[in-house]
Amino acid sequence: MKSNFKAAFYLRSNHVNKDGKSMVMLRCSLNGERANFGSTGIGVDPKAWNSSKSRVKGRTTEALSTNLQLSNLEDLVLSIYNKYENTDELSLDRIKQDFLGKTVSTDTIMELFETHNEDVKKQVGYGLSTTSYQKYELVRKRFAEMIMKKYRRKDLRLTEVTPFVIHDFELYLRTEIGQSANTATKTLKTFKSVILFGLRNGLTTNNPFANIRFHLKAVDRGYLEDDELNRLMNKEIENKRLSLIRDLFVFSCFTGLAYIDLANLKGENIVTLNGVEWIKGRRIKTGTLINVVLLDIPKRLILKYTDDKRRKEFLFPIISNQKMNAYLKEIAAICNIDKNLTCHIARHTFATMALSKGVPIESVSKMLGHTNIRTTQIYAKVTDKKIEHDMEGLAGQMGKFNKSAENGLFEDNLESDKAAKA
Repeated sequence: MKSNFKAAFYLRSNHVNKDGKSMVMLRCSLNGERANFGSTGIGVDPKAWNSSKSRVKGRTTEALSTNLQLSNLEDLVLSIYNKYENTDELSLDRIKQDFLGKTVSTDTIMELFETHNEDVKKQVGYGLSTTSYQKYELVRKRFAEMIMKKYRRKDLRLTEVTPFVIHDFELYLRTEIGQSANTATKTLKTFKSVILFGLRNGLTTNNPFANIRFHLKAVDRGYLEDDELNRLMNKEIENKRLSLIRDLFVFSCFTGLAYIDLANLKGENIVTLNGVEWIKGRRIKTGTLINVVLLDIPKRLILKYTDDKRRKEFLFPIISNQKMNAYLKEIAAICNIDKNLTCHIARHTFATMALSKGVPIESVSKMLGHTNIRTTQIYAKVTDKKIEHDMEGLAGQMGKFNKSAENGLFEDNLESDKAAKA
């Protein structure tokens, strides 16, 4: 019996790009079964689309060119169908695989993760870092763990990933993994970017995050007080491994560099302008510019490791962020610092120290490579708290003036109070 096959185009009507165009999508049916083949990569003005004919209305050059492209795509998919029409291999999956030029489909969430993460992996070194790829891989792993534990499934179809599944994933992150509210939110935002990748590329029309809004809780950014930083710098540490970690931490305290930027710092990033040495480059995380004057302490730290054989092509020998944070806990104990030292704390210390010493917030924002000055304003709030704390300390030390004030400055008030009571 002859198979009944049909190809049809439709608009992705729920999304319009900055040019005011919607993507044309391809859907095919075979003997009553339907499958979405994704985006054609062709954008059209929704007002010019004839849904009954699956073509662009009008006889303009643009309309005729677009319709020709659609006809060519239709001929291509029909030719693939004809190739398998009288064989046992005939199926929508087989036609779709040939049409998309790949051997796997993206009908499930794990397949979407695989497609997305491979795309990220190819961009490592071309605008994205290995850390970005690892971040997406970790989210994939966590979600796979959750659906296995919660649903006893290794995978879910894309249509099965509902807002309630997202709720279950958040609950799993908070309870089973032990993530904080903000960390769990960031994990979900990473997951959402995978779904958006699928939507943009026509791999899915289901968006379980459509009505979910993310809110990060305000947190105090930890930092070292001046006396704590001095204690850390003056401590004699004989262990070479811990000494290196302390030096890297201090370097970041005086430059504001994030771990990943410090780890990738090379000699070419040190530039002299008008006799002043600068650290110049781009942040690996955001691509924003790094512009920091090289102060005396970080200069001397660079010289300290100039002949160190462990540093390879970078300015410093570097270990992983995870190990560095673990060693920083040892250093905090050695220096009697009752704070959870991390690489981020060094960056926060730089920002807080710069603002408290009078550096304008706009300059601090540029040195930190922030994409939005509102991020830098978090540190300004920290310095307000520091001022409040310092003033409380000052008030305590001024107790010796209180008696003198009562005997002189406020003597008239005291006499008035006595008269009133009498």
